[in-house]
Amino acid sequence: MKLSKLYIRDLIHKIVNSFFIPILVAVGIILALFFQFVLKMQETATIVLLLIIFVGSLELIQDTWNSIRNKKFALDYIAILAISVGLASGQYLVSAIIVLMLSGGNTLEKYGMARARSSLTKLTDRIPSSVFLWKKGKIGKKVSIASVGIGTNIVVRRGEVIPLDGTLISDSALVDESSLTGEVYIMEKMKGDRMRSGTVNGGDVLIISVTKIDKDSTYRKIIEMVEAAQREKTPLIRLADKYSVIFTIITLILSGIAYFVSHDLSRVLSVLVIATPCPLILATPIALMGGMNRAGKKRIIMKNLASLEVLSRVDTIIFDKTGTITLGKPSITKLTIIDTTFTEKEVCEIAASIERNSLHPFAKAIVLYAQEKKYSQKSSKNVIEKIGQGISGIVEGKNYTLSKIGNTTGMKIQLLSAGHQIAIFEFEDTIKKTSATIIKNLKNSGLEVLIYTGDKHEVAMELIKQLGQKIQIKSECTPEDKKNGINELKKQRKIIAMVGDGINDAPALALADVGLVFSNEEHTAASEAADIVFLGGDFALVTEVIEIGRDTIHIATQSIVFGIGLSIIGMIFATVGFIPALIGAFLQETIDIAVIFNALRASRE
Repeated sequence: MKLSKLYIRDLIHKIVNSFFIPILVAVGIILALFFQFVLKMQETATIVLLLIIFVGSLELIQDTWNSIRNKKFALDYIAILAISVGLASGQYLVSAIIVLMLSGGNTLEKYGMARARSSLTKLTDRIPSSVFLWKKGKIGKKVSIASVGIGTNIVVRRGEVIPLDGTLISDSALVDESSLTGEVYIMEKMKGDRMRSGTVNGGDVLIISVTKIDKDSTYRKIIEMVEAAQREKTPLIRLADKYSVIFTIITLILSGIAYFVSHDLSRVLSVLVIATPCPLILATPIALMGGMNRAGKKRIIMKNLASLEVLSRVDTIIFDKTGTITLGKPSITKLTIIDTTFTEKEVCEIAASIERNSLHPFAKAIVLYAQEKKYSQKSSKNVIEKIGQGISGIVEGKNYTLSKIGNTTGMKIQLLSAGHQIAIFEFEDTIKKTSATIIKNLKNSGLEVLIYTGDKHEVAMELIKQLGQKIQIKSECTPEDKKNGINELKKQRKIIAMVGDGINDAPALALADVGLVFSNEEHTAASEAADIVFLGGDFALVTEVIEIGRDTIHIATQSIVFGIGLSIIGMIFATVGFIPALIGAFLQETIDIAVIFNALRASRE
């Protein structure tokens, strides 16, 4: 709740700030007109107009100066020229209207950006800021994470994120490392094993001896990688920039002709007013906001406007495996009855009765399987769960045990009674129903598809078999490996989309040209590093959002070309003296409205 209030307050602050300048300019123009035409105070009206032109142009002047200093061409040059000519020719109202048009266009873009995330807030918030110490065999005082030194013993309760790297002091532990490694299965840890920050305690309260302070921890290093990736991300050329150079050249040529023919700055101003690049400024952000709205209806959250523009140009898409292509949790794929005196129904009822209160993913899978089959649960007692040994309990007077089979990879669980094997449950992190079809469609659309996973090689090969198609896959990837892989592709001038769902994907999501994440309440950290968030696990949303991106940019391009075309026609008429400056300003506003209405089509299905 606290985070939501802070986010809303920050959003309101950004919106108020972004709307302040155009509102001020609009009020100033109305006030100046009141002084001039109602009170007949010409000088006061002029002072008001000059003040709002100055205040409204400050950001424009700063942006223009930055463009010149960075040797980068910008659309602002035409606007500065138009305002300057208006001032030189004494047409202050026209200059003020130009400032209003430009500040309004910039506001639309800023409003879209106001919806963007605060940098890394949720990523850093995932780790607790404080922890309880373990002293003299009992829980001690609560202290700040930053104050915990190497060798200090700390307490981590069930379901909590492990805040610091260390060594396990407790006899055993169940740890969910999926957020770091992508491995979907709970890891069993024994006394002396390494514990990594950012993972989750899936069992009872455990004690850890800290081996790395906060700034050197595994999780903190991932955050640093995300920050570095965001700094390294190469900005792409915006759609409007593609048209700006040729439009500026045409504008300057027509302005030159107007002055050569008339030697009148007012006629030059008429050309420049119509040339004020509002179609270029407005078309893309409005279309992108429409696309953002369309995506929102499908439970796709766009965290910044530029994401859709980048999506339309993506040529390479990289997928994480766990929780992205797959369901991200184990499910029973096979149940083999060894002792045929038991039926499947009896086996499932016994197993589910013992496992129903366990937090282990295999236990949840067994209980869910029984529920789906509509098998009832029996009364169980004396249920004991021991890490590394399995879980046992008494059902209908008989003692049963569920445990892993020998040295298998952890994908098989056996049901035993008095050492006698009754049944074997086999588990897999199965692929989503639509994964194979969607990946095939993406490849057919011309996209290069890659898979980067933290899973072992044999698990990765099994995934390829399930997908039934040839795909380049890299297994046992660390967050650094994924980041390096993207950097190598960028050297080949690839435009990359990364699709993931875990903390281990965060650096890659941040570095990719556009990061997409499947999110739920457990994965807010990865969501914070991404540009686009899918609410829920529907894999078809990947193709949906790419289609929305392409449609949106098509409409934006159409709007830009349409607006520029009308502006050029208007400039030609202004060049020969048919359109005065003030009429030109209103004509430009009409063109802007037409561009806006066309761009708004992007919000439709």
